[in-house]
Amino acid sequence: MSASFQRSVNGNGIDQVYDLVCVGFGPASLAIAVAIHDQGISPRVLYIERQPEFRWHGGMLLPDARMQISFLKDLATLRNPRSHFTFLNYLHSKNRLVAFTNLSTFLPFREEYNDYLTWCASHFDRHVRYGQETMRIDPHNGPDGSVESWQIVSRDTTTCKYTTVTARHVVIAVGGSPRIPPSLSDPLAEAPIIHSSSYITTIPKVLADKNCNRRVAIVGGGQSAAEIFDNVQQNFPNVSVSLFIGDSALRPSDDSPFVNEIFDPDRVDEFYTLPVEAQKDTLRRNRATNYGVVRPALLDRLYESMYHQRLHEPDESKWRCQIVPRREVVGHKNHADGTIRLQLRDTLNGQVSSSESAFDLVIAATGYVRDAHKSMLGPTKHLLETGQYDIARDYRIRYRADMVSANCGIWLQGCCQDSHGVRFEKMFVSLGMDSLTWSFSSVTPCYPYYRFEGVNWCIRSSHSATDIV
Repeated sequence: MSASFQRSVNGNGIDQVYDLVCVGFGPASLAIAVAIHDQGISPRVLYIERQPEFRWHGGMLLPDARMQISFLKDLATLRNPRSHFTFLNYLHSKNRLVAFTNLSTFLPFREEYNDYLTWCASHFDRHVRYGQETMRIDPHNGPDGSVESWQIVSRDTTTCKYTTVTARHVVIAVGGSPRIPPSLSDPLAEAPIIHSSSYITTIPKVLADKNCNRRVAIVGGGQSAAEIFDNVQQNFPNVSVSLFIGDSALRPSDDSPFVNEIFDPDRVDEFYTLPVEAQKDTLRRNRATNYGVVRPALLDRLYESMYHQRLHEPDESKWRCQIVPRREVVGHKNHADGTIRLQLRDTLNGQVSSSESAFDLVIAATGYVRDAHKSMLGPTKHLLETGQYDIARDYRIRYRADMVSANCGIWLQGCCQDSHGVRFEKMFVSLGMDSLTWSFSSVTPCYPYYRFEGVNWCIRSSHSATDIV
């Protein structure tokens, strides 16, 4: 099918040049929108989002799942507690503030937090293009031969038509792509293997009858795996479910107050200046805050469930719901009846064996890959200082100064853990906390300046503050 291209133009038929284009409209870009609004100015900004509407981790909005960080770390509170876009003001606008206070918790339900984010996003609908997948970002040279802007090429997910917009500054904040390990990858589309990110949308189709007799395997030892394991056993009473984990036991997440200080904004400066080996060691030490760990409250609930089975059946092999430790999935075999048998390696002795049961569904709660920017930025690779995507302290990609104008840049969000620390991935919104602050140049007061993590870029704008849409 031949591609159809369309350029974004203004009312005079001239190419529209945006001051800023954000690729992806999740929490990070939404935090930018909120910070821009709160500063009371209106640069030309566009947000491009692949999903047809705003939705945050839609496939894992389980009814009883809670946030893992305080609601105070929202889009605005730690930057501007008086902002219209705080979580508390959202509750007030929904007439639930008093009732929420009675819960005596800092951890709201995840589906409520998604509703909060959706409420915030609705204020910026006229600045967002939903259903647009960004394919690539091309450099655009000015009269002097240096790059003065970027052309963002996106494709409509429904019509497949291509659109190009131009911007001086680009923020890439597309989040992670579901990671399914090679041992579970299958070229057969009909193979019953899914990623945890699509659990909510897939499970009603596979287990349409809640009383059906099926076998489900879950692979992974983190929060998502534990939540799905809990959800299956609570909602499908006749389904047998096995949770395979590589560790000897499910481990608790550490959110104690001293450890939580690693997420403070000033810790990024400290981490960024560490030698590479020290950075790796720090990440390893802090894994228990976010990776391969489970909230203690959920662990308690799961253990009670296991104990209840033991009360009625001492033989664990006969339990409907089983946690199988020290097993790494190294392969799988498809059967003619549509089921799958897993190949499991014992992490103690290295022996490989087949799972005792064949499964009707395998759910991989195996995390995400955060490298979408690499393919997107392929056309700019020759501009890199070192040939690698080195990220400055302000999250800006280091391009060659002799080839890219100082008033032109690309920033990354959501894929900078190696350079900026675990805080970047764990904090709900990095930009909302460090803030996209604003100041005005004394030389050209009509040009607002964005200070993005300490680096100023000039935005030509003669507009006043936008009203909340």
